[in-house]
Amino acid sequence: MNKNMLKLKEKYQDQVISEMEKEFDYDNPMAVPQIKKVVVSTSFGSQSEDWSKPEEARQEIENDIATITGQKPVLQRAQQSVAEFHVREGDPVGFKVTLRGNRMFDFLERLVYLALPRSKDFKGIKPKSLDQQGNLNIGFEDQSAFPEISTEQEKTFFGVQITIVTSTSNRSESLSLFKKLGFPFKEE
Repeated sequence: MNKNMLKLKEKYQDQVISEMEKEFDYDNPMAVPQIKKVVVSTSFGSQSEDWSKPEEARQEIENDIATITGQKPVLQRAQQSVAEFHVREGDPVGFKVTLRGNRMFDFLERLVYLALPRSKDFKGIKPKSLDQQGNLNIGFEDQSAFPEISTEQEKTFFGVQITIVTSTSNRSESLSLFKKLGFPFKEE
């Protein structure tokens, strides 16, 4: 990153709050939308049936998610049985990490400036990736877009879902917040 680029947290505090106050006429800086948390998750899905050694593959996925986020993931278990998917209640189905505070901003910085530009055929985040509550959802087909992952040593590839939760329930305010933070959105 170049010297003129502010860190994401500093950029939010120094620039984005004042710009959002002017744009949306907030009376109080505490009313400005902010990013509350980032949830990074993956599931084993149908690919787990193809693995010759499922426990080894799960361990690799856990290690990769921990490397990407800097935090140990939590194993998610099925809440109910689904016969069509050959899943029983209590079976492991994926991993999840919830990031807050400085670790969250560090992850978002790497996401915006490194992982998104490295992802295959990336032309910007589609604005429809924002839900009606103002949360942004980004999916990766595999974890190789993250610079921490060495593709030469990788045996197991898996998809990664990232949900960025904001404090606003207004889609337009949320879109403005993400654009001001430097998230690369496609033009509508």
